[in-house]
Amino acid sequence: MNVDRFNRVALLVLGLLLLGAGTAGVLAHTDALGWSATGRPVAGDAVPRYLDANPWVWPVAAVAALAVLLLALRWLLAVLLASDRLRTLTLRTDRQAGDHTTLAAAALAGAVRDQIERYRGVASAKVRLTGKPERPTMAVAVGTDPGPAQGDLGSLCERIERGALADARRALGRPDLPVRLDLDVGRRRQARVV
Repeated sequence: MNVDRFNRVALLVLGLLLLGAGTAGVLAHTDALGWSATGRPVAGDAVPRYLDANPWVWPVAAVAALAVLLLALRWLLAVLLASDRLRTLTLRTDRQAGDHTTLAAAALAGAVRDQIERYRGVASAKVRLTGKPERPTMAVAVGTDPGPAQGDLGSLCERIERGALADARRALGRPDLPVRLDLDVGRRRQARVV
């Protein structure tokens, strides 16, 4: 289960529990259920007597609270640091024997980025590999220099597709590697007339 789905389910369950507890509290206060808790204390005399007779309850409660705190911190770190970015790629070298080679995803992304940034008309490039190590997908964002003509963009896309992306597909042995290419067309600054 991925982090987003787990978060939705956990928050839904917690929200429903809190909604039920709040609804029960309101109904008990308004005597809508036929019994009223208005004149009674929330915890009767039995609770203080039980706590006095069992001194082990407070250390157990402290350990349970610490466990909940650690789980909450782990969950928070998983949410804040979650990334679908791949660290390694699995390349099949011999499909019959099941042999494979592991490649650092950052190495391939850096090579593709460097190759694209050498093309004329490119100001910057970012490459990101996501998905599964055996079935990656590539997202490429290219920033162009200000002012290329529309025909230059078409030839730039074709050069990226036939050059860097074709090389990446060959290196991975995946001619069907899905790639999303985004071009950010640079804009010239307008001269201000005062």
